[in-house]
Amino acid sequence: MELSSGISEDLVARLSRAEHLVVFTGAGVSQESGVPTFRGPEGLWRNHTSEELATADAFERDPELVWDWYDYRRQIIADAEPNAAHRAIAELEDIYEGLKLITQNVDGLHGRAGSSSPIELHGNIWRARCTRELTVRQFLETPLAQRPPRCEACGALLRPDVVWFGEPLPVKAFEASRRAAESCDAMLVVGTSAVVRPAASLPLVAKHNGATVVEINTGYTPFSVLIDATLMGAAGGILPELVGRIAERRDAEGRLESTVRGGEERGSS
Repeated sequence: MELSSGISEDLVARLSRAEHLVVFTGAGVSQESGVPTFRGPEGLWRNHTSEELATADAFERDPELVWDWYDYRRQIIADAEPNAAHRAIAELEDIYEGLKLITQNVDGLHGRAGSSSPIELHGNIWRARCTRELTVRQFLETPLAQRPPRCEACGALLRPDVVWFGEPLPVKAFEASRRAAESCDAMLVVGTSAVVRPAASLPLVAKHNGATVVEINTGYTPFSVLIDATLMGAAGGILPELVGRIAERRDAEGRLESTVRGGEERGSS
């Protein structure tokens, strides 16, 4: 494993050669936009932890309290803006055809930054699901006029369309993520603590299948010693530089290949 706060030419070269890139993001990316992680002592809200509120049992006991918390979170996210890391990841779609973005974040900031189709492993806080009909719809109202909100079609309670503690990940999203991890030849792991499973297994799946796996984080994670490189620092500082250097190298290599091919064609005429 390579540990560095700088980006080596060798690493840029290896990522530039990749044909199938996956980007896997966690809460650290959105934290740079001012979105709290709601983990640890600093994540308390009205003396409740996220583990106490983000459960089906909590919603059954007190749906108004749970929606109060989500209303509070949604107002914070509504005021947040995508940061340089979100925008750099969106720019990667212009460099790598078929890039796959997998995120554990529910805030929708990747989409607002321009990423076309992120795989949202833990759902999206801007959608709501009917508890009776199980239908899902976009739900942008903030602050909420009614707490808890109810389905316009049948009157049943709505719940946030997110994955709560004790619930399985959406099958289609996780299967798509696993396929992407198995088939990629490079993966960037950005701002994730690598402790929330089964999502945390995806970088190791990629590494096991031969991909170059690079982590960008402000601290060590459980898989730091198992992957190819860890770039220590804020994603908003590292990613724009990394993406810029990859773009320059791929552009230069493309021009060189075009020049060589043109010379070969002239020589054979």
